[in-house]
Amino acid sequence: MKTILCYGDSNTWGFNPHDGSRYDHKTRWPRALERLLNAGAPPEDPRFWVVEEGLNGRTSCREDPVEGDRNGLRQVTAVLESHKPLDMVAVMLGTNDLKPRYSPMPYDIAYGVQRVVRAIFDSRAGPQEKSPWVLMVCPPPTADSPGFKHLFGDSVGLSKKLAPLYRQLAKEIGAAFLDAGTVVTSSAQDGIHFEPEEHLKLARAVADIITAL
Repeated sequence: MKTILCYGDSNTWGFNPHDGSRYDHKTRWPRALERLLNAGAPPEDPRFWVVEEGLNGRTSCREDPVEGDRNGLRQVTAVLESHKPLDMVAVMLGTNDLKPRYSPMPYDIAYGVQRVVRAIFDSRAGPQEKSPWVLMVCPPPTADSPGFKHLFGDSVGLSKKLAPLYRQLAKEIGAAFLDAGTVVTSSAQDGIHFEPEEHLKLARAVADIITAL
């Protein structure tokens, strides 16, 4: 059985943009991914195990002076050690790096995510202490909404500049790449999080890449 780790922020955790609750297990994209990958396999002998590691507010490599303890680079080694051996890790980070408190630049955000991916490659957390495959997912652009404007400001334009940089930096280190903005859109409800149907769309896109790999 292959083990896949989904490492991300509130959209991997399953944040509901309408009330701030957590989507149920059937809705969240990592759980939907597991169902898709195991379609046709006997229930008692699934082919894939998907581990959810989403944290609200998680950044790529930045220390949050307000919420604290959200540094994805600092946390990733412990997470990998907890769940190894891992065949693949899907990383979707960068949305929280858009917050004005970090004075973000597009390249800095993309490079921060690349640092996380490098750490995963260097971890030897795969089978037989080899490196796991890594899928570097660029989050979709944020949407213009008053929902989280107090935290993200006018981040829409900045968020639209990320995908080409993610693609370039993923190729540079040999990671697979997915531009989630070609698959899903952020909810107009809060401008950041996904509606239920978007979780399923993202799961399908990631499943296609995993199957190909």
